[in-house]
Amino acid sequence: MSKPILAIVGRPNVGKSTLFNRLIGERRAIVEDVPGVTRDRIYAETDWNGKEFGVIDTGGIEVRTDDTILSQMRDQAVTAMDMADVIIFMVDGKDGLTNADSEVAELLRRTGKEVILVVNKVDAPSKAYEASFDFYELGFGEPIAISAANMTNIGDLLDRIVDGFPEDSFGGRDESVHIAIIGKPNVGKSSLVNALTKQNRVIVSPIAGTTRDTIDTPFSYKDREYTLIDTAGLRKKSKVNDSIEKFSILRAIAAIERCDICVLMIDAAEGLTEQDKKIAGYAHEAGKGLLVVVNKWDLIEKETNTMRDYERKIKSELLFASYAPVLFTSVLNKVRIFDIIDRCSRIADARAIRITTGKLNSIIEDATMMRQPPSDKGRRLKIYYATQIGTKPPLFSFSINDRELMHFSYARYLENKIREAFDFEGTSIKFVWNEKRGERK
Repeated sequence: MSKPILAIVGRPNVGKSTLFNRLIGERRAIVEDVPGVTRDRIYAETDWNGKEFGVIDTGGIEVRTDDTILSQMRDQAVTAMDMADVIIFMVDGKDGLTNADSEVAELLRRTGKEVILVVNKVDAPSKAYEASFDFYELGFGEPIAISAANMTNIGDLLDRIVDGFPEDSFGGRDESVHIAIIGKPNVGKSSLVNALTKQNRVIVSPIAGTTRDTIDTPFSYKDREYTLIDTAGLRKKSKVNDSIEKFSILRAIAAIERCDICVLMIDAAEGLTEQDKKIAGYAHEAGKGLLVVVNKWDLIEKETNTMRDYERKIKSELLFASYAPVLFTSVLNKVRIFDIIDRCSRIADARAIRITTGKLNSIIEDATMMRQPPSDKGRRLKIYYATQIGTKPPLFSFSINDRELMHFSYARYLENKIREAFDFEGTSIKFVWNEKRGERK
């Protein structure tokens, strides 16, 4: 079951992104000094009182504009409204009601969705009524006055959000393994779903961009339940000119966020392109499992070690996700397509592995004996202990004397030692460096 979705919309500069960050919470300080894998996050997931939901941040809406970028931001916001179960309409309590607010309100009325009017930048509770008074005329009921920057009244707002979701939104937990099939247009994503499920579940066409929406397909294999998520192909931003396709990109990124494992499909004839690397970066940065599937392998002229050399090339170009296994298939000829599901099953198990603190520290101790931690200006990195604090993906906390001494190359060395001891193929490993109080001198 998909999680309910909240969208935050409003005119520019009312504090939407600040509220978005407050709702999803501060991210743990995960060290990933790898170029090219970060991205602007417009979708994330959070929970309140045990109820999980997705949150979409949007750019400021300029209803009347001919500016290309502003028009795209408006289209993205309309997309978010379409996807959402509940919409926060944010206004600025210091500016008061503006014509731009009224124009956004008109757009919202057409959606027929549950709308929560939020008056931001109200720092003092005593000023809540005064700051909210003018906004009653927008017709969305009693506003909620908050200060996103100061976290004022955020708890009451979250209560209102959760109450606004449909009653069945939080019904039975879906225990299936969610697999998002991602990649550029026309690499065979929809054909793979149809071949695995043995039905024409999604439209297949040689025309790039046929899939506009994400489509969830329940699927059983070897006594395990899966949900296959077919996504629209992700193109370079410079090639995305169609407003409907902008819908598709937002939905595809949301699919990556809510899945367990991403299957990145590439065209064997094209090889791994820069756009493929960026898509892999989306999955890696989101902490998802990752499997690279080279489709249309039947069209490649083979020589000795062709497959081995091809895989080595992919691994060398995906250094930030070198943990991702590579499979070669022909969806059209149904060659090795179920190997994809077998591998996804193994990745799902790897993402759930828990290592005892004793075993983990034994591995770290052996690693530091084999290769001394780095030093700088006479100070050497000390690792006091490590413990696993999370799964999906595996998350490890290290107690150390100085974060600045933990060089990226040494962190990668520790990761490799952990991977040698445990089967973490197909999943990223995240580290948190906690500086022991009083030790950094």
